[in-house]
Amino acid sequence: MRIAAVIGTIMALTLAVAVFVVPEASALAHGHTIAAFDLGQIALATPAMIASLRSKRTGLVGEMQAMIEAAEAEDRDLSEDETAAFDAKKAEKEAIDKRLERAESLAASAADLNLTVPAASRQGRIERAPAPEARREFESFGEFLSAVRFNPNDQRLNFVQNAGADGENFSAEMRMDNDTSGGFMVPPQLRSTILQVQPEASLVRPRAQVIEAGSPPDAPVTIPALDQDGTAPQNMYGGVEVKWIGEGEEKPETDANLKAIELTPHEVAGLVTVTDKLLRNWQAAGSFIEGLLRGAVTAAEDDTFIRGSGSQKPLGAINAGATYYVNRALANKISYLDLLGMVSHLMMRGGSPVWSMPQSALTQIATMQDPSGQYIWKPNAVDGFAGTLLGYPLRWHNRMPALGSKGDVILADWSHYLIKDGSGPFVAASEHVKFTSNKTVIKIFWNVDGQPWLKAPIKEENGYEVSPFVGLDVPA
Repeated sequence: MRIAAVIGTIMALTLAVAVFVVPEASALAHGHTIAAFDLGQIALATPAMIASLRSKRTGLVGEMQAMIEAAEAEDRDLSEDETAAFDAKKAEKEAIDKRLERAESLAASAADLNLTVPAASRQGRIERAPAPEARREFESFGEFLSAVRFNPNDQRLNFVQNAGADGENFSAEMRMDNDTSGGFMVPPQLRSTILQVQPEASLVRPRAQVIEAGSPPDAPVTIPALDQDGTAPQNMYGGVEVKWIGEGEEKPETDANLKAIELTPHEVAGLVTVTDKLLRNWQAAGSFIEGLLRGAVTAAEDDTFIRGSGSQKPLGAINAGATYYVNRALANKISYLDLLGMVSHLMMRGGSPVWSMPQSALTQIATMQDPSGQYIWKPNAVDGFAGTLLGYPLRWHNRMPALGSKGDVILADWSHYLIKDGSGPFVAASEHVKFTSNKTVIKIFWNVDGQPWLKAPIKEENGYEVSPFVGLDVPA
């Protein structure tokens, strides 16, 4: 009986302790729902508590360090009292180390309770089947044109490097500043193939000063140029006056007179018609169509850079005020003295001047003789034609005016010509114009401007006029 009574008492005490320590156990015994465990009701190791223990430990270490430094300064060991004090602080510090370790461990455990554990499937690192990345570039210009015509929803048409760089939200399909409906911008990696022209194909662009489109691409740019009008010698350098002065004399104040040359890219467009069958076979047709468009771009630009009026288009060298004209001796003829007169007014300061004239002038140049009766260009019929005329390269150029017209012969250093590129080129394709014949009309358009980098011929110190652009005029 006594043993049974003792066991019953122990069980009662155990249950009472369990109910006192963990109230949820009592609730569970009576069938109640267990509430979420509230860590806020338990005094956990707080950051302030941990910081206080660390501060005490730091203080003890500092005191122990000071005791050792004081003894070493006197070159002695710790005294008996100092040793006892040191050992006491050491024991206190070790006790704090244990308390601090428990507190930090408890704080880390409490932090782990608040971590969000992902679902098991998210930790499974399920590997997806490999797939090719979405293509963002076209293999060739032909593939680009095929997509423009037959697949305008191709995602690659909407990916243009740096599109929207000026803050506007636009993709490859965009509008021009003059509200003309735009086409698809030629991707940058293909743009260079269209605008890349060799000196043999184009006269002006490969030799001119080309200003990149920039941002915004079609905004006008102003280029300063020296104002060299007038007959005074200082106008040679834009009005800068140079004087010799004695010691202690005041230096002259001079300012350079500048003129503004504004370049505003204008829109120019070209058309080419190809069969739908050829366009679908873009692997074979790509280089062919690209060559057609490049030729159209080159011809349109070169013609305007040479003969443009400057009204809604570039100002050509022939119509520019910077060109110095020499009157020819006889109508519809080119003489040796005419050419010498042109060379005598060329600005000879380096550069790479080049002759350009229509092919119809070939007979006159080939049979031209100097005053002594010697052929100046064709020594004999065996060696063929020379590549230079009076020391400068000669280019036959049928974009020049007809033989005998003003500007049919030009001697120019095109490095003094400015070209400002704008946006584009853009490409649009239409099947409606030639729908019944299964043909597609491809339009390419872009923006560009250009003009010489001076307003008038230069009057040098002695009043003699020279220019990087010299043309042959009709007889006086």
